[in-house]
Parts: sequence; structure tokens; C-alpha cells
Amino acid sequence: MNKGRLEAFSDGVIAVVITIMVLDLRAPENGTLSALRPLLPKFLSYILSFIFLGIYWNNHHHLWQVVKNVKGSVLWANMHLLFWL
Repeated sequence: MNKGRLEAFSDGVIAVVITIMVLDLRAPENGTLSALRPLLPKFLSYILSFIFLGIYWNNHHHLWQVVKNVKGSVLWANMHLLFWL
């Protein structure tokens, strides 16, 4: 199997995860700066999650640069990784 299909699938799953993370963020009702204070822990958690996901995505692409072909066990290992992300 060509590794390009696996890369595209993984990119799609990671894009869905990022979308879900973004949709969980809510704007404050007031337009003041003090209204952002209660959202700070959630926003910092989002930033940390985004950084970790970016690290996984970057390493994932570097890994697929050295792979020549993909077999079934690699597909299942990739699914396992994506599930836990």
C-alpha cells in the first residue's frame, strides 16, 4: 500500500481533532478584558493541547518520510495512535 493514503487519513483525523478542540472554545458574553479571566485556564489548556498535537503531527510526518511501504500491522498501529490522540 502507498504511504500517501495513510498520511492523508492521519492528516484528516488530526484536522478533525483540532476542529473539535476549537469548537469547544466559547467567547465571553461581555466584551471586556476582565471577562476573559475565567476562560484563561481553558485557553491555556487548549494551547498546551495544540502544541502536543502539533508535535505528534510533525513527528508523524517525519516518520512517514523514511517509510517505503505500509502493511496491515502498520495500519493498525497508526489507528491505535490516532485513537489516543
